[in-house]
Amino acid sequence: MKKIFLALITLSTLVFSFDFGSLINSAEKVLAPKQETSTKQTTSSSPSTLQNSTITSGLKEALNVGVDYAIKELGKDNGYLNSAIAKIPLPENLAKAEGLIRKAGGEKVADDLINSMNKAASNAAPKTATIFAKAITNMNIDDAKNILAGDDKAATKYFQKNTSTSLKQIITPIIQESMKENSVAKYYQIFNDTYRTYGKDLVESTDIMKFAKQFGANKFLPSSSDENLDDYITNKAIEGLFKMIAQKEADIRKNPVAQTTSLLKQVFGD
Repeated sequence: MKKIFLALITLSTLVFSFDFGSLINSAEKVLAPKQETSTKQTTSSSPSTLQNSTITSGLKEALNVGVDYAIKELGKDNGYLNSAIAKIPLPENLAKAEGLIRKAGGEKVADDLINSMNKAASNAAPKTATIFAKAITNMNIDDAKNILAGDDKAATKYFQKNTSTSLKQIITPIIQESMKENSVAKYYQIFNDTYRTYGKDLVESTDIMKFAKQFGANKFLPSSSDENLDDYITNKAIEGLFKMIAQKEADIRKNPVAQTTSLLKQVFGD
């Protein structure tokens, strides 16, 4: 009886040992693949593991989205005028006289000039598409990697560095033609004439004299040259496009909703 009892104890020990060992082995087999999968998933989402062609294609797609957005928004009716970040104000020297003009009842004069400048820029915006497209096509892998590793405005800085000169050369005649169509030069001259007519009397008044001296407007006489105005509107039109592209680029980088294609999600997604 004693021998039978010992035999049962030995058998029970072997059974429990076998089951426990099997449980451990099974657990290891189940857990190991999950750990490998998790590691692979983390690695696949890392920008450092993306192929060069994927990085370049993703950034080019993001830039194309940004350019299309900027041109569409600023190229529509009152696109620049209604934009919080791209609206073109009066040049600094004219802005000094704007308050005086408006106080003299020249609100319409000032508004007409501002509206016509912004309309000229909106007319030019759609014609910049080919310039940006060429710049995007010419982007190489080093440019792409630098942009991906840069800040939210890295791509816009790339545009500024590589397209500003050519954009100005091509946009300037477009702006000049648009200015003629929208009578910008006429409104500019009216603004100058209004200042010359009323500015002196306004400046000589006691209250306005203090205000004018504070901003140096008492010695101000706007230039009648249209050449500087052409350059001003051209530069502001380009600046507005860059700002809108930067806005969309930052959105694509940070907002999953703005990553509207699988390629954008792959390059910019978490």
